[in-house]
Amino acid sequence: MVDKVLTANRLDDGIAVWLDANGAWNEDLQSALVARHPEAEASLEEIGKRDFSANKVVDVNIVDVTEENGRLWPTRLRERIRAAGPTIHYAEGFAPADAAFIAV
Repeated sequence: MVDKVLTANRLDDGIAVWLDANGAWNEDLQSALVARHPEAEASLEEIGKRDFSANKVVDVNIVDVTEENGRLWPTRLRERIRAAGPTIHYAEGFAPADAAFIAV
């Protein structure tokens, strides 16, 4: 099984967030809770449905990641862009994405 993480967008600013081990939505992919077996993936799916229904987040998805040298890397380009941040100037306090991370 491929490792999985749960991602979504916050409602108030649209920033990509990742579910961490404390059950909180965090902007840092590296702090995401990783599902390494089907039961854990099913749990992530249920948490995503619950938090979407509670209007905490939108666009909830389970995405594939690999772990290399202790860092998580999304396998799809879309998710690498979301993890790295906006590719254009978004708002004060949000730096543009790291092109090297996206290009991996």
